[in-house]
Amino acid sequence: MQEPTERQDQAPASPWRSAWRRLRRRPIAMTGLGIIVFFVLAALLAPVLTGISGWGPTDIDKHAVNPYLAGLPRGSFGGVGVNGHWLGVEPGLGHDIFARLLYGAQVSLLVAFSAALLITLVGVTLGVVAGYFGGKTDMVISRFMDIMMSFPSLIFMIALLSVAKDVNRILLLIIVMSLFTWPYIARVIRGQTISLKHREYVEAARASGTGSARIVLTEILPNLTSTIIVYITLAIPTLIGSEAGLTYLGVGVQPPTPSWGQMIADSELYYKLDPMFFILPCACLFLVVLGFTLLGDALRDVLDPKGGNG
Repeated sequence: MQEPTERQDQAPASPWRSAWRRLRRRPIAMTGLGIIVFFVLAALLAPVLTGISGWGPTDIDKHAVNPYLAGLPRGSFGGVGVNGHWLGVEPGLGHDIFARLLYGAQVSLLVAFSAALLITLVGVTLGVVAGYFGGKTDMVISRFMDIMMSFPSLIFMIALLSVAKDVNRILLLIIVMSLFTWPYIARVIRGQTISLKHREYVEAARASGTGSARIVLTEILPNLTSTIIVYITLAIPTLIGSEAGLTYLGVGVQPPTPSWGQMIADSELYYKLDPMFFILPCACLFLVVLGFTLLGDALRDVLDPKGGNG
């Protein structure tokens, strides 16, 4: 009797395990994930790494800059290696660029992840409520979405951040960016909820007397998970860029808190004389946005059964 080549009682792989298997076969997705992991670890280990280097983000090293040359770093490539500065120093006060890049990553990722979480909570909740209950509830929420989406968000974000000066800047950035971004995911979730609530399994649950709250939690939300994950992954790079842009314009994170946008703004005066000061924060911002974009595109292909190629 021939032995079976596979166990007949072996359970089939879960959809998430299958999606992860398909994702691993995509070099671009793994590249994006690798970049994200690198920056997340760098941000989390910032205190350890700066402790090893010996320089914190607000430490001043006047011996690493030349006061007779407008405070330009001593040595080549922006003072790389001078007095133990691994990536050189900022012109002027001699702040360590390595430390400020690490702590700048903390700020960017904290703002982006927190804003993405808040956007998801508000957008998914209102989108599901509008799509599932319909009628006047849908009309009120949808019109509110339209009003919020009609604002020129950049102008209003700059205005709100400029007026509120005595508030925690990181918390304010999270709230202001979320305020103008949640309607986009809410609209997507609303449309999918309208489609899902007419499926047979939802109608069967409703006919059996299951309450609306239980139907939403057990039948609707699980089928929206892939959409939510893809949206968050693609929204995070936009939020990182928004934080850097607002800080670049002077209304975001304020000194002495390190920020990539602030470093880029400060480097404008020195980009010809000290290009490393300009290149390094720009490279970090570009790479982290690229990482999330590559992973988000791959997740959209893998998790979307209609549009995916995986």
